[in-house]
Amino acid sequence: MFEGVSSPWRVPYDGSFRIGEAATSVPSPPSKKKSRKSLEASVARMRELQDVLYAQDKYAVLIVFQAMDAAGKDSTLRAVMTGVNPAGCQVFSFKQPSTLELDHDFLWRTAQCMPERGRIGIFNRSYYEEVLVVKVHPEYLPAQRLPYQVEPDLLWAQRYESIRDNELHLARNGLVVLKFFLNVSKDEQRRRFLSRIDDPSKNWKFSHGDLEERALWPKYMAAYETAVNETSRPWAPWYAIPADDKPLMRATVADIIVRSLESLDLHYPVLDDRGHARLAEAKKELLAE
Repeated sequence: MFEGVSSPWRVPYDGSFRIGEAATSVPSPPSKKKSRKSLEASVARMRELQDVLYAQDKYAVLIVFQAMDAAGKDSTLRAVMTGVNPAGCQVFSFKQPSTLELDHDFLWRTAQCMPERGRIGIFNRSYYEEVLVVKVHPEYLPAQRLPYQVEPDLLWAQRYESIRDNELHLARNGLVVLKFFLNVSKDEQRRRFLSRIDDPSKNWKFSHGDLEERALWPKYMAAYETAVNETSRPWAPWYAIPADDKPLMRATVADIIVRSLESLDLHYPVLDDRGHARLAEAKKELLAE
């Protein structure tokens, strides 16, 4: 079963992660040019590995992105997955749940979108919204019409348990789960919000609701800290990536994905004697035309 690759940004499995101590930037970052070259190399290697992943049809990969607004989820997704064959990659974004989705358990809507073997699936936000946004906004819970009345602490504990159990089940069945928390600082988020306001081409990205959520920053940080501590496991690791430097963030995410793929037993299918004999017959027939 897959186990998370090492990284200084991998969240420990012992519950010791402290978001207030987690880096949002690095002291001496590489130049933007060096980060971009590293990203390009990783994208090229990922293209090769994804081709083998698709051909082998044994494993699937799920990449989860979670972050505060303006952390760079969309741009990172574009930059990192730009070289992957679209036939082998699926991207899903999860926003406010629909009436149909609310009529099911909180894992249902994402379960419909899990990648099949041979493919890479990307969740731009995910089932973790149910222990992040909903935890910060418990007023959303009545719309879920839960059948049992439980104490809030017990409810969240049960959801963490459900997530852990589900991810373990997925891992046992060949799904590689990689989860990235793009850890942007509050100051950098402010700068990016101002850029969206000042740049007409970015005005559409800004919503006044972003400021309302920003005002709840301490609650979100507490929710993230608990969620990643409760659910970072060897078979489904969290990586808290410093997100203030976008080129470095993208290069780091791509490197972790590549090394995770390399850790698998990926190889092109090998034909048996009968398969080689059928190829020889097909070649002979084609040459005879």
